[in-house]
Parts: sequence; C-alpha cells; structure tokens
Amino acid sequence: MTELTPKRPRVVITGISRGIGRATALAYAALGGRVTGLHRGSDPTVSEELSDLIRQAGGEPLIRVGDTRSTADIDALADATTAAFGGIDVWVNNAARLLVQPFLDMSDTDWADLLDSNLMGYIRGARAAARHMVPAGYGSIVNISSAVDPFPPTDMAGYVTAKGGIGGLTRALAVELGPHGVRVNALAPGATETPLNDEAWTEAVRATYRERIPLRRIATAEEIADSIVIIGSDAARYITGQVLLADGGLTLNGSVGHKRN
Repeated sequence: MTELTPKRPRVVITGISRGIGRATALAYAALGGRVTGLHRGSDPTVSEELSDLIRQAGGEPLIRVGDTRSTADIDALADATTAAFGGIDVWVNNAARLLVQPFLDMSDTDWADLLDSNLMGYIRGARAAARHMVPAGYGSIVNISSAVDPFPPTDMAGYVTAKGGIGGLTRALAVELGPHGVRVNALAPGATETPLNDEAWTEAVRATYRERIPLRRIATAEEIADSIVIIGSDAARYITGQVLLADGGLTLNGSVGHKRN
C-alpha cells in the first residue's frame, strides 16, 4: 500500500496564522511535517507561538511574515522552503479576505483589492510552487475555494467571483502541470467556524446554516484541515483538476418544505 503522505511532508501554507491555515499547519505537524507558512501580521509573537505549537505537535516550522499580494514575498517563501527542506511536496493556497458589500456599492478599487488577494494571490502561489515542483517531477497544489461558488449568498459578488476563478485556475493548471507529475485540486469548504467568518456571521446566520446543513452542524477548521491533508496526499494520487466540496451536504439541500402527499 502506498503511504498516504511523504514521510515528514514539506508543506507551504499561506494565511497560516489562524483559522483553516493554522489548523492545517498543526495537522501536518502531527505527521512530522516540515511546515512553512506566510502571514501578514507584524506581531513577532504570532510567529513564535505558532512555531512552538508546530514543534509540540511533532513538526518543524519555518514561519515568515509577508503578503500574498507581493510576488517577491511569495517567491521568497518558496525559495526559503526549498533551501531549508530540499523541496516542496504540498502547497496550500489559503490566504484570503472577506468582503460583504452590495454589488452596486463596489468600486473598481474594491474589486481590484479583493481579486489581488483572493485570486491573484493564488496565482502567485501556484506559480511559485510549480517552479519548484515541475523540476522535481512531483507535487500537489491545493487551492482553498468555497461553497459560495456554486451556492452564492447575496452581497458577496466579489468574493464569489474570486472563488469561481479559483476553480478555473485549478482545472487549467491540472491539465498543464499534470504531465510533469504535479496535481492541482481545490477544496471548497462550506460553513466553517473561522475568525474570517466570525467577522460576518451573527447567531441567526449560524442557526440558518445548522438548519440547512444535512449534518446539522457547522464545520470546525480542524475538519477542513483533515480534508486538505487527504487531498494533498498520495491517498489522492489519481485525483487532479477537481473542486471538492467539504460542506456537510449544504449545497445538496433543496428542501423548502413541500407539502407531503
């Protein structure tokens, strides 16, 4: 049986300091992973505390401060990982920001800022990863999308557009990079308890999600992280170009209360 992940996988995660990124770092650390991450916070204690947690979980950390809107920061992240650990096995594009704003109120600047972070950041990350993976003939890129792509809420046109673009990017790169041994997939979480969502959710929103999700609960960041590990691993070695939903069945539920016969 093929091992599910390389021994001590070499993993890069953007947006590593909180939410799904943080949970994914600790999931890989539990596998003995060598975990490189990027976050925007300037507080040095954030990097120090996360590095300590990764070590305690069994991993080896390399945490850097930077911004996915900067090509230089992303390229330096990839180069630092290869210099420290000899290569990159898995790259997780995760960093994003949320914007809840009516379409007619969004300016060109609003669109440019959101897409620079939520879509161009993934393009920069995938490009940096591929430059190291293609010569090695191996690698897995996992893009974090969202269930909002097939199931859009109101007032989130910018965010939904970016997530839809991630699906197209994922499929195109899977075709182009597949002959070089590089897989590219996207994971689309549904409702998940993260600091990002906490900025926009009320208890009424949570109650609505619990009612609509067939599993009747909102995901934890750790559950999404486990799915990322599976998709990035050799357990999924024949899966590429897919956008896989991890939404507890949210996007399947068309129940509106039909009268029974």
